Amino acid sequence: MPTDEPFETTRWSLILAARDRGSSEARAALAELCRAYWHPLYAFIRHHGHDHDTAEDLTQTFFARLLESNDLARVDRSRGKFRAFLLAACTHFLANERDRQRTRKRGGDRKFLSIDRADAERCYGLELSHRLTPEALFTRRWAMTLLDQTIDDLRAEFTRAGQGERFEALKPNLTGDRVPYADLAARLNMTVGAVQVAVHRLRQRYREALRARIAATVDDPAKIDDEIRDLFTALSS
Repeated sequence: MPTDEPFETTRWSLILAARDRGSSEARAALAELCRAYWHPLYAFIRHHGHDHDTAEDLTQTFFARLLESNDLARVDRSRGKFRAFLLAACTHFLANERDRQRTRKRGGDRKFLSIDRADAERCYGLELSHRLTPEALFTRRWAMTLLDQTIDDLRAEFTRAGQGERFEALKPNLTGDRVPYADLAARLNMTVGAVQVAVHRLRQRYREALRARIAATVDDPAKIDDEIRDLFTALSS
C-alpha cells in the first residue's frame, strides 16, 4: 500500500496566524478551504429559499468577499473551527442581503472559485432537505463532501503509485458496498488472505486521510476527534 508520503494539507491555523499579514500562502490556503466548502454553503443558501441561479450567485459573492476582504482579522480564535466560522459568516452575509440584483452587480457572476455548479445542484437535489434545517443540511453536506474528498485523496495516492486499478477494486469495501473477498481475489489475482490484508490497510489509510482532511480545518489537533464525531452524527441524521 502507498504510505510513504503524508497527505499535503493546508491549515486553518496557518490562515489564522497570517490573517493580519495577508500572506500569499495564507490566501492560497483559504482559497483551497473555501473550494472544499462551496457545496455545503450552496446547499445552506439554497435551503434558505433561494433558487438555483440566485444561490450560485450568492455563494460566489460570499466567497469573493471572503477572499478579498480582511474579515479574518475579526475571527474569534477560540472558536477554532473553519466550519463554524464559515457558517456564522454566511448567516451574517445573508442577513445583510437586501437586493438580489445589487448582489449580482457586486460580483455574484464572477467566478472566484472554479466549481462544478451543476454537480452542486445535483447533490442538493439528492438531500432529504425537506426534513433538515439549513444548518443541519450544511453540516450533512460538509460531512459528505469531506468523505468524497478523502476518497479522492486516496485515489490520487494509489494512482501515483501505479495501483489505481487495485484502489477502484477495493474502494467498495470502504463505502459500504462490500465485495466478497473471494471475488476481489479472483479479480486482482491475489489470495483471499492477501485481499483481507489489503482491505485492512486501505481502511487504516482511509482513517489517516480523513484525519488529515479534518486537521486542515481546526486550529487545535485536540478538536479533530470532536469533528469526526460531528461528521458521523451528521451522516446519521
